Amino acid sequence: MARVTGIGGLFFRARDPGALADWYAEHLDIPPVPQDYDTTPWTPDAGPTVFAPFQEDTEYFGREEQQWMLNLRVDDLDGMISRLEAAGVEVKPDPEIYPNGRFARIHDPEGNPVELWQPA
Repeated sequence: MARVTGIGGLFFRARDPGALADWYAEHLDIPPVPQDYDTTPWTPDAGPTVFAPFQEDTEYFGREEQQWMLNLRVDDLDGMISRLEAAGVEVKPDPEIYPNGRFARIHDPEGNPVELWQPA
């Protein structure tokens, strides 16, 4: 039976797509989309992916008009926090340790929330 095997991309609007792609490459190791079909795009490690619609009035994403939030798995949350802070990125670690792991929140230069998750 045919089935979905994973997320093939995340597409969103940006005021300055090139600068934002560069920011994600520099700070989160997500390379820009290749400009040809011979270059392999970013291939994340296999792992759990949560696909979760939220109530339209949720405050979890931050700004009321925010329609999405990116959650990225990390292998070392403390190391990632140190790296981002050293680069001048504001990081808000969640002090609670949950059964599914630990979290921290950052925002990209356009104000989009990015949740960092180190699975348990």
